[in-house]
Amino acid sequence: MQIVFGEGMSVYQKSLCPINLALEVFGDRWSLLIVRDLMFAGKRHFREFLQSQEGISSNILAERLGKLVEGGILSKTEDPSHKQKAIYRLTPMGIDLLPVLAQIGIWGRKNLPVTKESGATAGTLETGGPKLWKRLMSDLRKDMSNP
Repeated sequence: MQIVFGEGMSVYQKSLCPINLALEVFGDRWSLLIVRDLMFAGKRHFREFLQSQEGISSNILAERLGKLVEGGILSKTEDPSHKQKAIYRLTPMGIDLLPVLAQIGIWGRKNLPVTKESGATAGTLETGGPKLWKRLMSDLRKDMSNP
């Protein structure tokens, strides 16, 4: 069965399980880290993503950005200040991932050996809870509409 979602991204699936379908869009090692960097670190350009401490290679980054754009999680626009650069932003679908990332971060902070520094954002998200998440999502929606 062919399933089409996002901006025309399609996959052939035997299962319509929502978790399975979601993992088709962002279930690899890098995609949620890219979304994390957009949400919490304010990264917007290709080179900024390359500087993340996880060390994604440029070819993998290009592939994942393309997949996230095709899947409707990110948008890509030309940077008006530099015609050879692109600006990546979260779409409404991408912004809806904030509670998912918050819960993953909270789980990681609770169950894995993170440092105080690396777990700081997850700690803030846990303390602030859904009220904070809604405010952050609102801020991201405002950013999404500003060119």
